[in-house]
Amino acid sequence: MSRPPLDRRALGRELTLLANASAQALLARPASARAAAPARRIGLTGAPGAGKSTLAGRLALHRARAGGLRMGVLAVDPSSPHTGGAILGDRIRMDDLPGSAELYIRSIGSRTSSDGLSDNLPEMLELMDAHGFDEVLLETVGVGQAEYAARAQVDTLVLVLLPDSGDVVQAMKAGIMELADLYVVNKADLPGAPRMAADIQRIAAFARHAPGAWKPPVLLTSSQEPGSIAALSEAIDEHGRWLHSHGQCEALLASRARYRLSRVLERLLAEQVRALDETALRAPLSAQVQGVLRSLEGLPCVHGGAP
Repeated sequence: MSRPPLDRRALGRELTLLANASAQALLARPASARAAAPARRIGLTGAPGAGKSTLAGRLALHRARAGGLRMGVLAVDPSSPHTGGAILGDRIRMDDLPGSAELYIRSIGSRTSSDGLSDNLPEMLELMDAHGFDEVLLETVGVGQAEYAARAQVDTLVLVLLPDSGDVVQAMKAGIMELADLYVVNKADLPGAPRMAADIQRIAAFARHAPGAWKPPVLLTSSQEPGSIAALSEAIDEHGRWLHSHGQCEALLASRARYRLSRVLERLLAEQVRALDETALRAPLSAQVQGVLRSLEGLPCVHGGAP
């Protein structure tokens, strides 16, 4: 059965509404049924300047063409802590790709999120499922101490590194190398790329893996070399096959549900704390906590739904 064409305008409006929704507004939304065939999620993370946006666009375009897939790209850009606005440069860079009309590309601001993702991202990903996407590629803001959140939101997490930039050391400090499923040295035409790939392989060789565990490969990519993009795409597919053959899919869904719940609770608490007046803030701490908890009791009940 052929699926209906993508209504880009409707999807854009719905994504905008979700991006601007408060935590309380999320609770008031009707529950959405779990999609019969949810989109596969691929994450790209790495330091600013590593070429994530161009790589994400090339990879999405390759997968859309090679597999005849409906492919979405959600790229998170940092929001201003003062205005909440974002430059959304990822969309500008990706729109320069030839043939990008075959994709749906959307930049979203990080807003209050400090983990490299965006407010209400789980709900946005569910919306992509509802619109019949086969795959969604998620690009995070960049590597940081809290970048672990990307791990919970995607099936396959790709760490993108730049030759001779010190990215490996920073990634090790952030612990992201322990979470990534694939390591990619991007801009492989630059000097030092093969040496950096060898360094990553040596570091990865010391990692402890349980019997039968996935061992992340190291790849070299360049936007100027289509073959390297195809190799990355095949490595992603190989990891997907491993996930299914080793029964990891349910564990991924549980991680997503925990992340979604914790983020909503964090935002609900933050909203209630911001609403406290000066009199309430002069009360003893225990009284402040009790006041916030009482305010939460009056919020709309959480509708049952799929994580």
